[in-house]
Amino acid sequence: MTTVAGKPSLGSIAARLERLPHSRWHIKVRFLIGAVTFFEAFDQLLAASALPVLMKEWHLSTGQATFAVTSASIGMLLGALAAGWLGDHIGRVRTVALGVAVTGLASLAVAFSGSIETFSLFRFVQGLGIGGVVPVAATYINEIARSDKRGRFVLLYEMIFPAGLAAATLLAVWVVPAFGWRAMFLVGALPVLIAALLPRHVEESPRWLLARGRTAEAEAAIARIEAEVARATAEELPAPVPSTDENEPKGTLMDLFRGRYLRRTAVLSGLWFVAYYVNHGISTWLPSLYTKEFDLDLTTALVFTLVSNVTGLLGTFVMAMLIDRIGRRPALIGAFVGTVLSLGVLAVAGATSGGQVALFASCTTFFLYAINAGLYLYSPELYPTFNRAKGAAFGGLWNRIGVILGPVTVGAIIGAGGSLALVFAQLAVVGAVGALIAWFAVETKGRTLEELNS
Repeated sequence: MTTVAGKPSLGSIAARLERLPHSRWHIKVRFLIGAVTFFEAFDQLLAASALPVLMKEWHLSTGQATFAVTSASIGMLLGALAAGWLGDHIGRVRTVALGVAVTGLASLAVAFSGSIETFSLFRFVQGLGIGGVVPVAATYINEIARSDKRGRFVLLYEMIFPAGLAAATLLAVWVVPAFGWRAMFLVGALPVLIAALLPRHVEESPRWLLARGRTAEAEAAIARIEAEVARATAEELPAPVPSTDENEPKGTLMDLFRGRYLRRTAVLSGLWFVAYYVNHGISTWLPSLYTKEFDLDLTTALVFTLVSNVTGLLGTFVMAMLIDRIGRRPALIGAFVGTVLSLGVLAVAGATSGGQVALFASCTTFFLYAINAGLYLYSPELYPTFNRAKGAAFGGLWNRIGVILGPVTVGAIIGAGGSLALVFAQLAVVGAVGALIAWFAVETKGRTLEELNS
């Protein structure tokens, strides 16, 4: 088996990963990390599916309902911060496994909550796990992908996230009316089983090991990966092409806010905030809007929400097919413009029926989910290995601020008696700001992580 001679470097590790053909090893890793992401998405949307029932069962005011759905978002914000540091210090795989365990155990606790206070407390703890897992998992997938197909590889993995959202809504259509909202959170506890499997079956990122100075472990990890790929393909691996981009800076957290990284961090933070402000401003309240504003029954409301999640899954797939061809920047700009147009129609038309809202909300999620998946690809590309998880997680911090403020703003407008047209108009304006920010994004298409950060 061909390897790069001499002491491993980031360039040689990258060259050895770049030469690996797609194999069962890639599928296995994407499946296991994907299973984690699926359940994190599933757990993220549980409160929205349970909210219409909770409002009646516990006689919640709009303010209490807002608190219930945003408690997990506050946890996600803090979890993203902690996980960025952990991911760069204890490893990508260990951090993901820890976050999954926290998420699953907290979901179990939520299922046995007896009041809105305990419900919100355990949702906050659950948010700590969800917020930490997703950006670090995306960082790991980026670090094992080849540069020429990284967009498609990462985004096909990212399709699992909207699939988890759709599954949560689909299951809610059947489970919540038949067995109650608690049953949904019992299902959400299943990821605890996955947490134990990850460290045994998924190699730690060789790029991360080497960046931490753990040279022997990096060599052993890449050798095991190469051996597994060679067995799966039953062919001699091609010789790695030596890389000249071997001098990634180590740096500190403050390097995210200096030099060329200041612009990257500023643009990325703005994109994350806008995307999730708009996304959660819609998705968190949709089931309740259908039942409260249009007097639809719970099953119909959840079915309409499911349609929006399915179109989001389709949007992610389209983004996966296009982003390596047209580039990150044009893809993000186009998706933001599509979001603004879809919301603008609802604002101008006045959102007069549940069917009309379902149609254009589904068009909106088509573009929003594409943006979100694109950002999970784009974020880790912008930072060197030593700071990659922290950089991706800092973007995640801003998406959590958006997750909190989007639903709060929508709830405030509705609580003050504002029209649905006003709700969608302000979301469209925020989306337009996102399109403007995307104009200043750095293009990363077709370049290795080392090239982008050397």
